[in-house]
Amino acid sequence: SPQGRSKKKSRKHQRFMERRALLEQKGLLSPRGRLGSQTPEAGLEALTALTKANDGTAAPRCDKVPKPKRVVSASLSPSASPDSIARHHSVLLSQGNGSSKRVRTSSLVLRPGKYVAIDCEMVGTGPQGRLSELARCSVVNYEGDVIYDKYVQPELPIVDYRTRWSGITKRHMKNAIPFKAAQAEILKILKDKIVVGHAIHNDFRALKYFHPKDRTRDTSQIPVLKKRAGLPVRANVSLKNLARHLLHKKIQVGCKGHSSVEDAQTAMELYRLVEVQWEKELAHSLPPRPPSPVTDPSADSSQYLDDQYWPTDLMASGL
Repeated sequence: SPQGRSKKKSRKHQRFMERRALLEQKGLLSPRGRLGSQTPEAGLEALTALTKANDGTAAPRCDKVPKPKRVVSASLSPSASPDSIARHHSVLLSQGNGSSKRVRTSSLVLRPGKYVAIDCEMVGTGPQGRLSELARCSVVNYEGDVIYDKYVQPELPIVDYRTRWSGITKRHMKNAIPFKAAQAEILKILKDKIVVGHAIHNDFRALKYFHPKDRTRDTSQIPVLKKRAGLPVRANVSLKNLARHLLHKKIQVGCKGHSSVEDAQTAMELYRLVEVQWEKELAHSLPPRPPSPVTDPSADSSQYLDDQYWPTDLMASGL
């Protein structure tokens, strides 16, 4: 009868309104709109999902948002060891097609904060000024920005300022800091860093310091640089000549001496020029890494809590 159909429609409409309210509550339907404002496919999908839930079948989990795919970062942790850095260079190089873009960005991925370049200027002390002591030290970061540049008062009286090469004069010593203070500041910067320099053993000697060999990059000892410059691999090449051949710039000119800032920046530029290739070669020459103490069961102290490691008399007294 017409009256029965009306009641049936009314109940159907009521169920429809209940379902719509539930959809709005679950976030499947905007509270401001109506089902008609959605596309027919979207409305049908929402109603189908709700019907399945009411029928006892698997209900959609609307309270959880799917997690985005985890992107594995190519960067290394701040505590990355030198061998892992070198091996990572090798991986990056093998992943790419050798394009210049990958070469330029590789070090940015590899935490440039781990790299510094250093250069020191020395003066003569001792008998006839034959001893070399630190009088100025400059340190720059990966980008060549100066992070340290101070004049240093040697421990012995200065006999020869060596101004022609060092650029140091008597007036520079007026505001110079004591050697011990400078040494402490500089070594704090160099700690856990990969240090770049040219004939860098001279700088370390002036600092009375030894930096780990695997964290040292000496541009005077890079065959790749000498090959690029067209110079003999075994020849002792100056920083000045490498800069002229490979960077097309003139340094250490004039009679006012060298600039330790300029020399440190030039060494870093030369390193970056062949960085990926050099680090790849270093990666192949590195010895195999020892097992991690975390994964080595013999290094796990928690095992000593087992009964087998406790004295039997102590075990008996504790029972």
